[in-house]
Amino acid sequence: MPLRFGDDVSTAETDYGTVLLDERAGAYWELNPTATLVVRTLLDGGEESDAAAALVREFDIDQAQAVRDVETLVRELRTSGLAS
Repeated sequence: MPLRFGDDVSTAETDYGTVLLDERAGAYWELNPTATLVVRTLLDGGEESDAAAALVREFDIDQAQAVRDVETLVRELRTSGLAS
């Protein structure tokens, strides 16, 4: 399922990753470069498997770990109400 941020979530890429602002709660979230790659892949229409493959290519990590990392990040973004 594609990832989408809510209308009240602003994003800004930085030298260190991406910052998310939840305008409803006034809370900031900081995504490291790994999470930024995952989010960018998903927002561009990729599947979670595409995001995991991008992590393996970019950061030379184990495929199983990449899949777990993507699943965890997506679950946290959705649970927090930042993304659907």
